[in-house]
Amino acid sequence: MPCVPKQSLGTRSKGIWETNIVNRLFAAVFSCVLLVCSAPCFAADDAEEPASAKEALQAFNEYIGDWKGTGDVEKSKPGSKTFWSENVSWTWRFKKDDAWLAMAIKNGKLFKAGELRYSMDAKKYQLTAVDTKDKKLVFEGVLKNGLLVLERTDEEKKETQQISMNVAGDGVRFNYWYKTKPASKKIYSPGYLVACNKEGEALGGKKEGKECVVSGGLGKIAVSFNGETFYVCCTGCRDAFNENPEKYMKEFKAKKK
Repeated sequence: MPCVPKQSLGTRSKGIWETNIVNRLFAAVFSCVLLVCSAPCFAADDAEEPASAKEALQAFNEYIGDWKGTGDVEKSKPGSKTFWSENVSWTWRFKKDDAWLAMAIKNGKLFKAGELRYSMDAKKYQLTAVDTKDKKLVFEGVLKNGLLVLERTDEEKKETQQISMNVAGDGVRFNYWYKTKPASKKIYSPGYLVACNKEGEALGGKKEGKECVVSGGLGKIAVSFNGETFYVCCTGCRDAFNENPEKYMKEFKAKKK
């Protein structure tokens, strides 16, 4: 058996030791990567469970106001003759401890009204939409990355119906989509898109207004109590403030501290 010089043996042992260390470090890093990748991912909208339905609905404060929109089949071509015009209005509504958003649509082809609520038990948003035939349709879903996606199953038509909506363009563009998916298919068919602009505001314009004393949205309507002036974002918040001004004034001032 040939003799191996001591220096060569030491170098070889050192190389094996370094290789083992590298392998162990790689295994540790790989395990951490697997742990991170396998953990559930949450959007910013779902970072914390809201303490109340009102708090959950404050994510849609930019909806509040009047919108002028144009609807048409999705991905319609220039010169389309199937488009229509409609006006959409969103306001807050309150009844004791209950809070929700009310939607009214004038000249709509798909819907004429709706109420958006948040279920603390189901941890989902619920939209009760009223179609043009006065039929109430209940959609349920979640908010992900600014897009509210709600669905319902129509047993009679054997299809899934979906409404999705968002606000874009610095809060001056409101869009909603309506699509259907037959039970025999896995993807939604192209549906309708209604694109709206907020009345009185231009794209890229500066938003002007105080904070709403009731909802925390953009306040534009002045209200007063005990000689102090506050602002609310809509007639629903105005009515709620006038009904119990001391309550909202105290809550607003406490939040500011």
